[in-house]
Amino acid sequence: MFLLRRIPALIAVLMLGALSLRLGLALWAALFLTSVLLALLFVPRTIPQVAALAALWAGCLAWVGMAWLRVSERLALGLPWLRLVFIFGAVTAFTAWAAWLLRKTKS
Repeated sequence: MFLLRRIPALIAVLMLGALSLRLGLALWAALFLTSVLLALLFVPRTIPQVAALAALWAGCLAWVGMAWLRVSERLALGLPWLRLVFIFGAVTAFTAWAAWLLRKTKS
């Protein structure tokens, strides 16, 4: 069960790594931060799990901020924007779901 609950978080972290590259972070820095966060996901201790959880919730905020920027840009240019809202909303919801799965449980 430990591994199954982390698979969505693994995918969400990889998507956040892609977002960090899109935001202009250097390739080596994005790879390092993504690999550290991936490693934190699979350490069965409290502190690394809380750090991974915080990073995923911060990632949700990053996706919302990126959505705001891109939708504002499309509105200013008069381009279609509704599909972009649905895409970013789905990615944000997936990241939030992955973070929710990482919450502390009794088992």
